[in-house]
Amino acid sequence: MPTKGSRVSHTHTKFATIRWRIAMIVVAPLCIDACGRSNSYQAPPPPSVTVSHPHTMPVADYLDTTGSVAAFQAVDLMARVEGYLRSYNFQDGSRVKKNQLLFVIEPEPYQAKLDGEVASLENAQAEYDRQLRMIKNNATSQANVEKWRSQRDQAAASVQLAKINLGYTRVMAPFDGRIDRHLVDPGNLVGTAGSATKLASIEQIDPVYVYFSVNERDLLRIRAVAMKNGKMAQGKVPQVPVELGLQTENGYPHQGTLDFAGNGVDTGSGTLQLRAIVPNPQLLFLPGLFARVRVQLGAATPRMVVPDRVVTVDQTGSYVLTVGKDNKVVQQRIEVGALQNGMRVVLSGLAADSNVVVDGLQYAVPGDAVTPSEQSPTSTPSGSVASGHADDR
Repeated sequence: MPTKGSRVSHTHTKFATIRWRIAMIVVAPLCIDACGRSNSYQAPPPPSVTVSHPHTMPVADYLDTTGSVAAFQAVDLMARVEGYLRSYNFQDGSRVKKNQLLFVIEPEPYQAKLDGEVASLENAQAEYDRQLRMIKNNATSQANVEKWRSQRDQAAASVQLAKINLGYTRVMAPFDGRIDRHLVDPGNLVGTAGSATKLASIEQIDPVYVYFSVNERDLLRIRAVAMKNGKMAQGKVPQVPVELGLQTENGYPHQGTLDFAGNGVDTGSGTLQLRAIVPNPQLLFLPGLFARVRVQLGAATPRMVVPDRVVTVDQTGSYVLTVGKDNKVVQQRIEVGALQNGMRVVLSGLAADSNVVVDGLQYAVPGDAVTPSEQSPTSTPSGSVASGHADDR
C-alpha cells in the first residue's frame, strides 16, 4: 500500500512531465523556423583612408655634393737654428695669436756671436774712416781704402746674419690659429745640421676652405646663374653663395662663398675642383671633416610636393599609395627630389589630380578597395623647397 510520501513524489513527477511537454510545444516551432533559414556571410565595409592631392610649392634647383674641409693656412713650425730647446710657451691644442712666443731655443751662443760680429763691424768701420782721412793727405793708397770698405761691408752682413739667427731662437706664431701638441720636449737638441726638427703645427681654421668637385654640366649652370645675377667678373671666380652642413647637422645652417675654381676640367673624371671659403668662428669645421655642400642653380619655380611621411622606399625605388576612380589602392612609383620642411619633391610619376593616401596607410593595401575621404585644405610649409640631384634620405 503506497505511503503518503510516495504519493507526493509521484504527483511532483507528474507535474514536471506536464511542464516539459508544454515547453516543447512552444519551442518546437521556433526551432523548425530557425533550421529552415540558411546562414550568409556579411563582409565588413572597406576601411577608411584620407586622401589629398599633391601640393605645388616654389622649388629651387640645387647642386648637392660632398666636400672636405681644409685649413685656411697651415704651417709646420721648424727649428731653423741648432741648439737645445729651452721652453715651449703654450698649451697643447690651444688658440694662439699672431707673433705670440711659442718656443725658445737657447739664445746665448747666438747672442755672443752677434756681439762679436758687432765688434768686428765697429773695428772695420773705424779703420775705413781712418783710411778715408789718410787718402786725403796721400798717406795711403786707394787699394787700402777699398779693402777696408769691403771688410766693413762684410762685417755688416755678418752682423745682419747673426741678428737673423738670434731671432730664430724665438719661434713665433705666424698668424692667428690653433696649434697642435708640441713634438719636442725642452732639453732636447733641435735644428742639427742636415736634419730639420719639426716642433709643432699651427693651422688657421677661421675661416676654413671646403673643397668639392662638380661635373661639366653643373659647372656651366653655376656660371650661367652667376652671370645672370651679375656676380661674375671677367677672369674671376663667380661669387656664388654656398650652403654647408656637417654630417650630424640638419639642413645647411652654414653659409660660404665660392672663391676658387680649377684651371680646367679633369678629362679623366670629367669634374672641376671648386673651393668655398666659410667663416668658422665657433671652430665647428675642422680640417679633414666631410661637409655636405649645396649650391643653388636657379630661381625657384613651382614644383609638385607631397608629405615625406607618405613616401615609401623599397628595393625598386620610391612610391606612394593612391586611390583610383574605382576606390582601389594603387602603388604609384615616383621619382623624388630633395626634402625641406617635411615636404618631398616629386620629379615624375604623379599627376596633379592624384588622390594620395595621407592617413590610414596601414589599411591601404594595393589592389584592395577603401573608402576615401578628402583631406581638408591646409597651408603647406612656408619657404622654398630645395630640389637636389639625388634623394637625400
